[in-house]
Amino acid sequence: MVVTRLDDANDELLADYRNVPDPELVARRGLFVAEGRLVVSRLLNGPLVTRSVLVTDSAHDAIRDAIDARPDVPVYVVPQTVMNGIVGFNIHRGCLALGERPPARHWRDLLPGTRRLVALERVGNADNVGSVFRNSAAFDVKGIVLGPACADPLYRKAIRTSMGAALTMPFSYVEGWPDVLQDLRREGWFVVGLTPDSSAPTVGEVAAAARERRYVVLLGHEGDGLTAHALEACDTHARIPMAAGTDSLNVATAAAVALYEMAREGR
Repeated sequence: MVVTRLDDANDELLADYRNVPDPELVARRGLFVAEGRLVVSRLLNGPLVTRSVLVTDSAHDAIRDAIDARPDVPVYVVPQTVMNGIVGFNIHRGCLALGERPPARHWRDLLPGTRRLVALERVGNADNVGSVFRNSAAFDVKGIVLGPACADPLYRKAIRTSMGAALTMPFSYVEGWPDVLQDLRREGWFVVGLTPDSSAPTVGEVAAAARERRYVVLLGHEGDGLTAHALEACDTHARIPMAAGTDSLNVATAAAVALYEMAREGR
């Protein structure tokens, strides 16, 4: 293990960490940022490449087991004040890492070995995208299809909210939206679009109809929901029954409820 103690925020070994506040610049360099002790530990233990780790002394002690298991990864130990000066904001847990973005996947690469997928359209809030990844992992989803205008799952806030699930859950950005939904249907996938429309069947009813089938749960924009074109491309729509006066749920919460109902019917 290469552990280097640094006291100078201008040290060139830390150059990539100065880009942390600019997610577009980080992404253009083919990198992503993992933040927090749990998430960094999961990055070190996961399938993606870790470029380096930046920690304070207390964080180093807290994740020492994960660090010791990866002697190939450079570790930079700095005072908290130096870390704050490098990244431009206070990292309360004193723990960051840089990972290398994986090669882009084709959506067809997500299909083998699973019967559950999630698809997102225009879900632009990073916290919501991260929460959808976390909820999807909880209900044994094996891949997520990302349509237009979705937040980056490897943005540090999305990774943090996903509790590291974005580091292990395969995903694919797709073009030709929503034609990919029709392609999935042609390959035998049952595409379920969530909607607050009171005329739609409930998720429980749809789950019963989808028993033993491979299915995709499709969710849309936090405010506007799914576009008309996406709704037209679905096999069916489904709603989550709610109390009178409540018109919708947070998109990540809706994903969790729908996936629970679909998985429960499968069991």
